[in-house]
Amino acid sequence: MRYAPSPPRDHYASAVRGRDDGSGTDHRGCAIADPDVRRFLDNRQGEIDSAAVYRAMAGAEPSPQLASVYRRLADVEERHLGFWEAELRERGVDVGTRRPSWRARVMCLIARRFGAHLVLPVVATLESANQTEYDDQEETEGTPMRSQERSHARVLRYVAGGSPRGVAGETLAQLEGRHRAPGGNALRAAVLGANDGLTSNLALVMGVAGADLRRAAILVTGLTGLLAGSCSMAIGEWISVQSARELYRRQVRTEAEEIRSVPDEEEEELALIYEAKGLPQDEAERVAAQLMADERTALDALVREELGLDPDELGGSPNSAAASSFVLFSLGAVLPILPYTFTSGGTGVTLAIALAALGLFAIGALISLLTGRGALFSGTRQLVFGLAAAGVTYGLGHLIGRAIGA
Repeated sequence: MRYAPSPPRDHYASAVRGRDDGSGTDHRGCAIADPDVRRFLDNRQGEIDSAAVYRAMAGAEPSPQLASVYRRLADVEERHLGFWEAELRERGVDVGTRRPSWRARVMCLIARRFGAHLVLPVVATLESANQTEYDDQEETEGTPMRSQERSHARVLRYVAGGSPRGVAGETLAQLEGRHRAPGGNALRAAVLGANDGLTSNLALVMGVAGADLRRAAILVTGLTGLLAGSCSMAIGEWISVQSARELYRRQVRTEAEEIRSVPDEEEEELALIYEAKGLPQDEAERVAAQLMADERTALDALVREELGLDPDELGGSPNSAAASSFVLFSLGAVLPILPYTFTSGGTGVTLAIALAALGLFAIGALISLLTGRGALFSGTRQLVFGLAAAGVTYGLGHLIGRAIGA
């Protein structure tokens, strides 16, 4: 983590003052400009700050499990700190005393005074932002430091996302990832897809009808809008899901490589996650060790716990998502154009608005299943907004039609 910008030049100068290679040549100016020394001191300060904040969070955390997680994170940061101090000493730098930056001291004060939960989101954000900082530093090649930094970011992101405190033993099965609520996202996608189709095509049809065009023109426009919108939704959904799956596959491959290259670090990370969920440290370590005994089981558990993914689904099928988006958009979009298959004029407008109003209210009522609001409130709100959009486009279409002499 980084709580402060790079130290000023006088800090580097004081760190290397008086350095001599034995030949009488003064290397102070060279050392000040040395980018490696500057980088090592930056890394050292970041680790000092991280360890100090984690210690403060551990001391202020009422949950023994989370306090233990913070202490163990601090232990790792202090090992990293020792690594950078050793690199500096090899270059003749006097590292001096370990002193947290003023930003880190403020974070520690807030944690001790108001609780660890208050600084947790900031700490998680900083860890996430800096998790790849060691990846391009050749000194960390072959060390566990790179994977540990990413591990810290994932653990903190999990804890900041609201891990339950005090998970009971009988919920251990949930720790293996079998706790996703099926159907919620599918219902949301269905409702919103139909709503998009209905609202957009109603506005389109009303805009054309306001220009006082013939029934055939309105019907063709409505059908074209239906097909164009459905295809757009389907293609967009396919690309979105497929891109997500490709990203998830890459993350899974990275996780598999880390299991093979640094199994101890992955086991420790898994134990930290379970401990953050509320298991005692010894039980969390036992569960993690059991899962890591088999590579496939370990990968399944880590993908579920770290990435929040079902490895068997990886976000679902892009083809199914595209097909469902096409159908749902079409179902909503067809309502405003149905009356124009057998009537026109004012009657067509009235029937189209009536059918659309029923659809809008029904969609709003379904949305209440997701939001928990009353069905009457949600249905009425959806009806008002949808008809308002139709009224605006009808008026604009009328004005445009008169302007161009339609």
